[in-house]
Amino acid sequence: MRSRQLTFVFADSPRGGKGARPTDESAGKAYLLHRAKGMPTSDLIAPAADTSRLLEQVASESNLATALLNVARNKGAPGVDGQSVVEVVEFAPLLLPRLRRALLEGDYGPGDIRRVWIPKPGGGQRGLGIPNVIDRWVQQAVLQIVEPIFEPTFHDSSHGFRPHRGAHTAIAEAKTYVGDGYEVVVDLDLSKFFDRVHHQRLLARLGQRIADPRILKLIRQMLKANVVMPDGTRVSTDEGTPQGGPLSPLLSNVVLDEFDSELQRRGLRFVRYADDCNIFVRSLRAGQRVMASIRRFLERRLRLQVNEEKSKVARPEEIHFLGFHLRMAPEGKVEVHISARSKDRLDARIQELTPRNWGQSPAACITEVNRYLQGWIAYFRICTEESEFLFRRFDAHIRRRLRAIFVRQKKRPRYLFRHLLQCDVSPGAAAQAAYCRRGAWYKSNTRGLTQAYPNAWFHERLVSLWISWEQFNQPPKLASGQTLLFEI
Repeated sequence: MRSRQLTFVFADSPRGGKGARPTDESAGKAYLLHRAKGMPTSDLIAPAADTSRLLEQVASESNLATALLNVARNKGAPGVDGQSVVEVVEFAPLLLPRLRRALLEGDYGPGDIRRVWIPKPGGGQRGLGIPNVIDRWVQQAVLQIVEPIFEPTFHDSSHGFRPHRGAHTAIAEAKTYVGDGYEVVVDLDLSKFFDRVHHQRLLARLGQRIADPRILKLIRQMLKANVVMPDGTRVSTDEGTPQGGPLSPLLSNVVLDEFDSELQRRGLRFVRYADDCNIFVRSLRAGQRVMASIRRFLERRLRLQVNEEKSKVARPEEIHFLGFHLRMAPEGKVEVHISARSKDRLDARIQELTPRNWGQSPAACITEVNRYLQGWIAYFRICTEESEFLFRRFDAHIRRRLRAIFVRQKKRPRYLFRHLLQCDVSPGAAAQAAYCRRGAWYKSNTRGLTQAYPNAWFHERLVSLWISWEQFNQPPKLASGQTLLFEI
């Protein structure tokens, strides 16, 4: 069947639109901002009372304009058609009316999905499906109308892909369970969850709250869209949701909401983030029993498969959950630490960002390191103060790797000697560092290098994990200026 996907060849353009570009690059965005004025500014739109006429809300000009602005904000790679987000935004004044008419008349058909493979941190590859930008536009428009209908019904212990929730709220809830004495964790990981979602069960769950058959048909078309593999092979889709579209996270929560309801019915304490779920019990024996019964429920009822290699029953300090692990201290305090896997990832990333053969300026290297460290510590800022030693160790390691780069870039000992003298290093210390027969890594920790580039020099230019953690976790102050002490 010929695809009905909207193309970029317009009858309105005298040259066919193929090489035409608006004279003003921001005209498309200005048009979208003007059309989106009627949309509420809150994160969630008020759910519709009558769900039998949802398509009209999805295809409204304000909703479509807001959806494309959100897609443009998220950026993303082009799909099979090769059209970028910038190009779609530029042609928004022409595309939006056509897309709206196609949706209302039932003429819209999703295009193929581009399959890419990205490496997993723990080994292997994860399949990512990248729809065309127009398809992401439609998915975002559907999401903005459908999400408010389902969001209030989701369980409070579900934290993945939900407004005002995330990894930090999930860890905070898990911390309360460990503090209450549930010190055994049933760690469940679903194997290839996004590839094994049963379409009929998903559509049936959606149909319980959506009475508009046109929306269900539209979602079904998105689920059934063909996938184009990297070698060009076109594969039909019988199950699963493309991990990469705006609508996939909501659909995954709709599927697993039945799982959440079952855990609640059994009276279990759990925290779920997408397909990662931790169930908290009091004993190893109870954990083994829960693991066996939950595995049967997932495989027989939801037709999902548990990843045996990544699922286990263990103490909190042995569980890697969202990059963290919890530990019950002897005095009864629950500590939040960085997991061993996250430490290995940070160490590997630092080595990638600070190679010995760095060919650009040291300032460019520090800029790249700062960009990564700022995002890293913003995520791991919820660690408790027991992680001080780890933060300080990584700070010292990064400084030493940068000093090694400075040594390598001087190439010859005499050049390094002159450079250290210019940095007000004593001649003896400079000669000891420059003419040492050891390698750059050894020289980076000599007295000459530490005098030329002391910790204070790095504090002015380099992000410090420990200092950043302290800034994130400063206790609030009262109006009188006194510090309000509280437990992290």
